Amino acid sequence: MTQTDTASRARAHPPRGENFPLVGLFAPSEKARAIKAFYAFARTADDVADRADLSPQAKLDRLADMEWGLEGGPDRTGRTLRNAVGEGPGLQAARDLLGAFRQDAKGKVYADLDDLRAYCRMSADPVGRFLLSLYEEAQTTHDPSDALCTALQILNHLQDIREDAATLDRVYLPADWMAEAGVARADLTAAGSTPALRRVIDRALDECDGLLRRAAPLPGLIRARSLRGQATATLHLAGTLARRLRRGDPLARRIAPTRFDFARAALRGAGAAARP
Repeated sequence: MTQTDTASRARAHPPRGENFPLVGLFAPSEKARAIKAFYAFARTADDVADRADLSPQAKLDRLADMEWGLEGGPDRTGRTLRNAVGEGPGLQAARDLLGAFRQDAKGKVYADLDDLRAYCRMSADPVGRFLLSLYEEAQTTHDPSDALCTALQILNHLQDIREDAATLDRVYLPADWMAEAGVARADLTAAGSTPALRRVIDRALDECDGLLRRAAPLPGLIRARSLRGQATATLHLAGTLARRLRRGDPLARRIAPTRFDFARAALRGAGAAARP
């Protein structure tokens, strides 16, 4: 998420499960500290929610400590973010993220698409909102940014269907879609997608395609060159990942952008950032 860390990830491959590997690649140094602190906060909270050795209540208690740190309490990760961004939208974005991690800690069934979208509004959209607030971008950027972040989150869920179900006992597919298609819970941990599960995956990809169309105007609405480059690169990666998931089976093997895809995204972003 810092310029150095993110550049090295783009050259190699992103950490497993992350769809924001280029965040910060084009950030000027004065923004890098805040971006690094936000990423550290989000990564730590995500790790807490995923820990198998903690009870749900212990996870919730740890997340509460992190929120207290945002208010100046002793938690170092939360306090570091507060010191980096001060009061304002940045801290609210972090609080919104904690809502998603609390749901993860307790476990939740997503009854329908609206239910899943509500989760994404907490788990993904705050990442974009944080960056937009950091660069003081106009509110016209919010809707396309939210669409991009939600698309990235759903794509990440599709990448990790089997692992989420097998190791975390989580399902991020609308339950009504699964029931309508005839998908059984055991289908989510099989060696390959059944025809029924493939229909659900394609339906989710249709949703992502619509979200990415909504997100397409985002770079043209952003004034800051570095953030415009970031949005351009991320849109390219999202579209690439969606196409790869159309062609491949995420249960048979992990579907992800290649090193070449990340390099192309970085070049596109650099070109957008260079424009006045």
